[in-house]
Amino acid sequence: MNHSDVYYGRAPRLGRLTLLVSGKVRDIYTVDAQHLLFVTSDRVSAFDVVMPQGIPYKGQVLTAIAAHWFERTRDVIQNHLVSTRVEDVPGLTPEEHEVLRGRVMLVQRCQPTSVEWVVRGYLAGSGWKEYRESGKVCGMALPKGLAFCQKLPRPVLTPTTKEERAHDRPLTPAEARARVGAAVFDPAERAALALFERGTQELARIGILLADTKFEFGLCDERLLLIDEALTPDSSRFWPADAYRVGVNPPSYDKQVLRDYLETLDWKKEPPGPELPPAIVNRVSERYLEVCAKITGRALAEVRT
Repeated sequence: MNHSDVYYGRAPRLGRLTLLVSGKVRDIYTVDAQHLLFVTSDRVSAFDVVMPQGIPYKGQVLTAIAAHWFERTRDVIQNHLVSTRVEDVPGLTPEEHEVLRGRVMLVQRCQPTSVEWVVRGYLAGSGWKEYRESGKVCGMALPKGLAFCQKLPRPVLTPTTKEERAHDRPLTPAEARARVGAAVFDPAERAALALFERGTQELARIGILLADTKFEFGLCDERLLLIDEALTPDSSRFWPADAYRVGVNPPSYDKQVLRDYLETLDWKKEPPGPELPPAIVNRVSERYLEVCAKITGRALAEVRT
């Protein structure tokens, strides 16, 4: 196994572990009947297309930030994280320990819900596009006259489907409730809104606005758990508070630099993705490292476990 296999390319073979899923960013392995191993690569996608180059340190950043929030939100809802120590993963070799260090999560095996739980605090992205066309977001009417990037009167849940091979489709809350059942929807809605509020409060203290974010939940022994990741640059829209202005798209702590670059190309947003210039790769990497240090309070080298 070499570094390119883990960081940018295909999912590596790991000892006796069985590869279960290789996604756009994470590779998931079966550990035993109760546990899975998440390995977060440096792969980067935009417009649902994985780029040919990875973003250095991205996987370690996402793991560090997710672990930070999992530990700080257990009082809101329990989550699936067991450990981020490679030494706690059975069946790995010492060589694999060194390659995977800082990018693994040993987690409880859960059954994910068929909904992605998006919460919006500001009117941006696809929510702004829908509002301009209909005055609604996910079928919910909003006050008239709201401006681009304006803060909403209160955060709203705007769920979507979770598609493997197509774009996620917006759902009304009623459609999401019918899809997963009230016994799952009601506690998941409460948890999503409470997690958004917690993230909003903590990020505000370090000068970051939480515009919107996506949560995922799963069932483990009939308990609803927070799973996958939480409040990371890949699942959230973070804005520097000092750069925020109503009506203006603020710079964001995520891969927006990459999206903006791709929009300048004659590319149809279909595979394969275009080759990325080193300057763009470096700028995106720097953005991830910056937000990691802000959120965790430590440089990446200090949070690798």
